[in-house]
Amino acid sequence: MAQRLIQEQIQKQQQVQRLTAQQMLQVRLLEMPLTELEGKINAELDDNPALETGGDGTDNVNDNVNDNVSDSGNDDVDVERRDELEAVLENMGSDDLMPDANTMHLSADTADYEEMVYGNTVSFYDLLKEQAGEQDLTERERDVLEYLIGSLDDDGLLRKDLDTISDELAIYHNIDATEDEVGRMLATLQEFDPAGIGARSLQECLLIQIDRKLQQDESEVLLLVRKVIKHYFAEFTYNHWNKIKSALRLSDALVERIQGEIRRLNPKPGASLGETQGRSTQQITPDFIVETLDNGQVTFYLNDGDIPMLSVSPSFVDMLEAYKDNKVGMNRQSKEALLYAKDKVERAQNFINAVKQRQHTLTVTMKAIIDWQKAFFQDGDEGDLRPMRLKDIAAKTGLDISTVSRVSNIKYVQTKWGTFPLRFFFSDGYTKDDGEELSTRKLKVVLKEIIGGEDPHHPLSDEALMAAMRERGLPIARRTVAKYREQMGIPVARMRRV
Repeated sequence: MAQRLIQEQIQKQQQVQRLTAQQMLQVRLLEMPLTELEGKINAELDDNPALETGGDGTDNVNDNVNDNVSDSGNDDVDVERRDELEAVLENMGSDDLMPDANTMHLSADTADYEEMVYGNTVSFYDLLKEQAGEQDLTERERDVLEYLIGSLDDDGLLRKDLDTISDELAIYHNIDATEDEVGRMLATLQEFDPAGIGARSLQECLLIQIDRKLQQDESEVLLLVRKVIKHYFAEFTYNHWNKIKSALRLSDALVERIQGEIRRLNPKPGASLGETQGRSTQQITPDFIVETLDNGQVTFYLNDGDIPMLSVSPSFVDMLEAYKDNKVGMNRQSKEALLYAKDKVERAQNFINAVKQRQHTLTVTMKAIIDWQKAFFQDGDEGDLRPMRLKDIAAKTGLDISTVSRVSNIKYVQTKWGTFPLRFFFSDGYTKDDGEELSTRKLKVVLKEIIGGEDPHHPLSDEALMAAMRERGLPIARRTVAKYREQMGIPVARMRRV
């Protein structure tokens, strides 16, 4: 039978979600904590001559700043900016050329500047990316790994769940990575230096460092250190060394050596490198300041830090208008100048709008969180925290869940009761038989109190803990007790016996 070639045309519609450049800028700024945003704004001011600090209020970010500059001062600034623009336009195309050898010599007057930039100023993020570049990975795996690196907090730990990372990769980068794929790349990241990077908890962070040491020296002390962190983490956290000593039958000398080894571990591997290598000073800068008055009223404001008022340079706007009014007969150089000025002005406006959008999103999200957890902000009792999920705040604010997730990541809230990561206020819920929903955090607080008050010679089994919880009106199952106990790093009864 003769074969026939049949051509068939199939129309297929495929919807792909892609973000615009402006949306991507908003996403990046939204993820940044305050200190990183300050650096980004300063870099943008240096890079874009059409963006400047101050202004008369039409395109500015910080409306609280008063403009006390006199008219004559503004004229001087306009002339200076106009001259700067003209100089830039005259030298268009030369920015990518190497500087002349004679201009690269630093005079004695530049000594302070030379001292400031001297040394290795590779950022922590770039350092990890360099290590990622040494791995034999596919392009897809590299993208996932770099996203994980960008998701680390200031301590170098990963506070996001793997399913959240998977969702964000799909939404923002069109990468359909499963949790298993993300997990494999996380395992790769956890092999990077410094040891402990990419851990999802303090316990995991310390265990990664111990395992790295054990590869070099499988000593008795290191093996005991691992056993303490792995199986007696709750006792270690509460400094109950008498329980650890009794459970493992350790001598005083051995306990001292174990404590010495633990002190050599780094609970914050990211902070050890600082913003750049050689700059290890790190501190938490709260993004929100919450104030609670004596009458119970709760207010808050965004911490603006050193963020200046931003505006589009009037000189650039005037220059742009001048070029537009003389389009007829415009030569090539003038057209290039027009495009240059137009690009810089649009970029400045987009950047200002993105910063404003960030402030708006942070404000509405924090307001919703305070409304939801008002009891905690009034009395500081962790047991008063209500169940609150990302989707709850997303529904309350009208924002996307991924947006709320970005807001709550690596950001801190300063309150009357202390400074907390924003993630602290989120927790799942447990529904009682009467329909009342309790925060899992409250259940854990009660469970910890019960275990803390038990007889150390006769610790309570999970069955007994379940009964004790039921006596307090919290009828949870034994397997739920076991799950919460394990999440808090508390060992089983026989391991808690003194």
